[in-house]
Amino acid sequence: MKNISNTLKKDWVMLIFIVLGFALGLYFYPLLPDTVPTHWNFKGQVDGYGGKFLGAFGLAFTNLGMYLLFIILPFIDPKGKSYEGFQSTYQYLKYLTIILFLGIEVTTLLIGTGVAINITLIIQIMISLLFIFLGNVMGRFKYTYFLGIRTPWTLTNERVWRQTHRMAAPIWVIGGILNIILTVTKVNFNMIGSVVILVTISILPIVYSYIVYRQIVNENKSDNM
Repeated sequence: MKNISNTLKKDWVMLIFIVLGFALGLYFYPLLPDTVPTHWNFKGQVDGYGGKFLGAFGLAFTNLGMYLLFIILPFIDPKGKSYEGFQSTYQYLKYLTIILFLGIEVTTLLIGTGVAINITLIIQIMISLLFIFLGNVMGRFKYTYFLGIRTPWTLTNERVWRQTHRMAAPIWVIGGILNIILTVTKVNFNMIGSVVILVTISILPIVYSYIVYRQIVNENKSDNM
């Protein structure tokens, strides 16, 4: 309990952001229609609706849930001690998540009240920035079961974990930058460019982790011969 209390004290700015999300929901609630857009397809067309309460507070509750998950993870992860080795990076991830969801909430609330916003452009830029900011610290991720690139090979060997994340970090940053360029220049070809980037930055680290794992296995075999 003492650790959780200390965490809450350290996260006071983050908690203000979460409370702000609920305050925005209260402010916009009277301005929202009974049915609110909650989801858009890749063309920016609404393909999902929700009730007024969900539209006003859904993302605020999601943000709160994400924060609570971040608090719980170090206690339920079998490698919980690893979190002590990258506290500053873990804080960075928490802030990044909270700010991202708050930004999405503001965007959807404005759209719900009739403000004309290019939701595809906004979400694409947010996702791109997420890639960039995650890639910027990915090389610092410690060996855990819940965060990072979790493949059978990274979870089996800490050296594979470390090398995979260091390799993936610049790829995620480059992918995010390329996606912003494609988005703002409007040459995304109906999201095909974004899909290619997402698949690339996801698949390459997986393949690389297997290659590194096989190298280590072969090295061990050679040493035992």
